Amino acid sequence: MKKNRLIIVITTVLVIVALILVFNQRNSTLKQRASNFAVTDTAAITRIFIVDKNNNSVLLERKGASEWTLNKEFKAHIFQVNALIKTMSDLKIRSTVPKAAKSNVLSRLSAYAKKVEIYQQGYRINLFNLIRLFPTEKRTKTYYVGGPTPDNLGTFMLMEGSDDPFVVFIPSFRGFVAASYSPIEDNWRDQTIFKTRFRDLKSVEMKALEDENESFLVELRGDDNLVFMPAFSDGSMPFDTIRMLDFLTAFSNIRYEALLNNKVDEAYKDSVLSLRPAHIITVVDKSGETTSITTYRKGKFIEDPADWPYDLNRLYAEINDGRDFVLIQYFVFDKVLRTASYFNPEE
Repeated sequence: MKKNRLIIVITTVLVIVALILVFNQRNSTLKQRASNFAVTDTAAITRIFIVDKNNNSVLLERKGASEWTLNKEFKAHIFQVNALIKTMSDLKIRSTVPKAAKSNVLSRLSAYAKKVEIYQQGYRINLFNLIRLFPTEKRTKTYYVGGPTPDNLGTFMLMEGSDDPFVVFIPSFRGFVAASYSPIEDNWRDQTIFKTRFRDLKSVEMKALEDENESFLVELRGDDNLVFMPAFSDGSMPFDTIRMLDFLTAFSNIRYEALLNNKVDEAYKDSVLSLRPAHIITVVDKSGETTSITTYRKGKFIEDPADWPYDLNRLYAEINDGRDFVLIQYFVFDKVLRTASYFNPEE
């Protein structure tokens, strides 16, 4: 009888210890999940969705090793995306939020935080990463990014399903990470206007509308046949080969400085577009795809004794069939804003 009682006592103790261990392990796992903001396998990320309380949102989707799309319509700026992914991988916990401040932090997160969803490529069957079957995409993390801490060295963040906010930071980075999670579409747009390599060009037309005699058309007829047709001539003319090659190869990478769609007053934009354009450049590639830009002089806004009444550093421009109003730099565009006379071999 005593032996049976001893067995019962030992069994009861073991059950209690097991329950305590399971409970502690479960709590430890839940705490770990609640603070595990960093993404370790960034190569497996397929989608990133960011939305704020004003319903501004961006959806970034991977289309290749170095190509992402934005909101299923635009090409995303690859440097911006890579910077965000680097931020996601480097996140560290600086501290928990003290109990005295927890309620206030949660309230602010509820009112102002940005929601972030991360999707990754996975497998329904994965045996030690050696046998991987049935690929699938799944949402692996959802968390909320709040504002900075009072010292501006950390950011309040909260994992979905948790009531414990944390102060998150990036080692060796002085600042807060919330700025990396922008839900504004314009901040993620790729700034490329022209990206056609020389070997893929079919034609380039420059309309110099302030002096139409300086307009010209260049056609690439075959691999070694360039035809230069300036407006001041009835047909083709010889040209400076080096200058022409410099001009045509420049179209492989031409970008705008800033997207102004939502940054300038509509009345001001309309007044700019009512002016006579300065240039219209149209590039056609061998597949028939056409890319065009229309430029407008940017006026000076202060008194200036110089005779030239325009900004010497920048112009305005319309791209994407007039859907986008942008700011461009002469520093970038001077190499493609050439006149017909520039190619005269005798100059």
